[in-house]
Amino acid sequence: MALEFTDENIKEVINSGKPVVVDFWAEWCGPCRIVGPFIEELAEEYAGKVEIGKLNVDENVDTPNEYGIRNIPTILFFKDGKLADKQVGAAQKTVLKEKIDALL
Repeated sequence: MALEFTDENIKEVINSGKPVVVDFWAEWCGPCRIVGPFIEELAEEYAGKVEIGKLNVDENVDTPNEYGIRNIPTILFFKDGKLADKQVGAAQKTVLKEKIDALL
């Protein structure tokens, strides 16, 4: 199951030492509903290796502002606490999987 990231916990997770994938989304976003199930599946597939979760941009405004998130869904990929890659807009699960594999 994908983690629920918030403005309060995101920094701790990003700096945990594990690769991190953050899906910036909102309830009203149609393309986010396409990506959401992929994020859930990937969270299960990479459990224990990669921290994968979602951050609701309507409930958490500081983190999207900090990373310049202008469109959703946007997925950020972190390695060693630093931004390593980004996916803006809906993408197939295989594309996301390739980006995650590059973090390992």
